[in-house]
Amino acid sequence: MSVNKEIKRVSTAMLQAMKERQEKISMLTSYDYSMAKMVDNAGVDVILIGDSAANVFAGYETTLPITLDNMIYHAAAVARGTQRAMVLADLPFGSYQGSANEAYNAAVRMMKESGAHALKLEGGLEIIENIKKIISGGIPVCGHLGLTPQSINKFGNFGVRAKEEQEAAKLIDDALALQEAGCFAIVLEKIPAALAKTVTEKLAIPTIGIGAGPDCDGQVLVINDMLGMNADFKPKFMRYFANLHEQITTAVSNYVAEVKAVKYPNADEQY
Repeated sequence: MSVNKEIKRVSTAMLQAMKERQEKISMLTSYDYSMAKMVDNAGVDVILIGDSAANVFAGYETTLPITLDNMIYHAAAVARGTQRAMVLADLPFGSYQGSANEAYNAAVRMMKESGAHALKLEGGLEIIENIKKIISGGIPVCGHLGLTPQSINKFGNFGVRAKEEQEAAKLIDDALALQEAGCFAIVLEKIPAALAKTVTEKLAIPTIGIGAGPDCDGQVLVINDMLGMNADFKPKFMRYFANLHEQITTAVSNYVAEVKAVKYPNADEQY
């Protein structure tokens, strides 16, 4: 007799419980079914369909060109490949910064058409009413503060944010406002570790860091980066957990050589 063991999906309540018992939260990006399936099977708590797909999949210099339709496509593929991890999708630039109603409509489309479980939005007090509108519709929202790539033209570079006292104070105010609005978590990107520690201690909800030190409640990286697929990308916070750039390049070179030499397919590899 076979017994099917039910796989329990990671929820916002589970992430909150992890913070409260001081268990770190693991998050990685994925953009397609096959990668999502591997990441999910490996035990990651949250899979983020980041608008970084614009960079690593489409080759754009910034995240700005990716559309809501593009993001829905990637998120749906990831959702089909996961059983346990929470599927968290970015809303792309231009889809939520206008009116609250526009933001809500974009959020509903993403949830209905992709199968995502929650959404991530960049920004603080300047979009707080839009976030409240989305949450009021029963859609979980994760905030994102610090380096917000959708605002790269405003910042002018991808450097560390909130190093100065005024910007750090605003970030704390934004984080508290996002929590008050009902966000279930906040991503803190590329800010001083001491500031990230302060924010994490002030908030009752989890913080997820990327380039924000070890004291956040969890960590997130772009899957292509941490697997070493982008050989030229090595910011200070990045650790390569594999070197797939070298391994894939070698494998493809070997394939080409075997084909050219008529060594593939061999006698055992044909019908």
